[in-house]
Amino acid sequence: MMIAGALWLAGCGALSEPDRDWPDASPAMWEITAPSGEVGWIFGTVHALPDDVDWHTPLLDEKFAQAGVLVVEVANLDDPAGASLYADLSETPGQPALTRRVDPDERDALRQLLDDAGMEDDDFSRIESWAAAMMLSGKVRTGDPTNGVDRALIDEADTVVGLETYVEQLTMFDTLSSEAQSDLLFGVARSHQADSGDGMLLAWIAGQEDELAGHVNDTLQLSPELRRVLLTDRNERWTPRIAAKIEGGRKPFVAVGAGHVIGEDGLVALLEQRSFAARRIQ
Repeated sequence: MMIAGALWLAGCGALSEPDRDWPDASPAMWEITAPSGEVGWIFGTVHALPDDVDWHTPLLDEKFAQAGVLVVEVANLDDPAGASLYADLSETPGQPALTRRVDPDERDALRQLLDDAGMEDDDFSRIESWAAAMMLSGKVRTGDPTNGVDRALIDEADTVVGLETYVEQLTMFDTLSSEAQSDLLFGVARSHQADSGDGMLLAWIAGQEDELAGHVNDTLQLSPELRRVLLTDRNERWTPRIAAKIEGGRKPFVAVGAGHVIGEDGLVALLEQRSFAARRIQ
């Protein structure tokens, strides 16, 4: 599993109805040029998709074929150590009932999420709030992580480099404050209640950058800590590594959650601040 991608705010989760009509695929992609003239590409992904979504385009396939290395969030998606570590970090005995971990006016949304997930308040007596948010997000998501864009690209790539490890991702969640974990839990419930994942997925497929950015900003506005830890701090860590690969002539094809790519604190903007030229080509 991809830890950050399991959530709506880490990579645009899919909550869509099955067997629906999808728009023609044109997910956003940028060509990035270093001051020295070397190039790379940045493509915002979705980590879980319904079976019937076709996201490939001729241009995307062309640029992917030209790339020298695929850069993703986590390179080994099937590392068994990830599941073991998740189990160790996610459980702490004596946790309160799940609905007691959010504010009273947020509990109806959480109860609805529990009902739709087929789970009960006391099922989480050993599960920390961040892990409960992940579990519930996975239960109500229609999209399948085995259909994730990053997984498909990894399967096709000759050389893959990860920007993070499972240990880093899990530690990121496990060290969130109790307040941020509560915000995360309610954020999943609120997103499910509003069925906003469907709008995010449609915006991603159609390449509607502004609309997608609006969804991401809406989901992260609950907590400055969540935005900093899950989005902006990671982007700032990743940017120099991506820049070095472009400048080094590696021709990287960077495929990370769409929420990391767009906006004023997204990877494209951060690279532009380093005097790289960014041109949206799809």
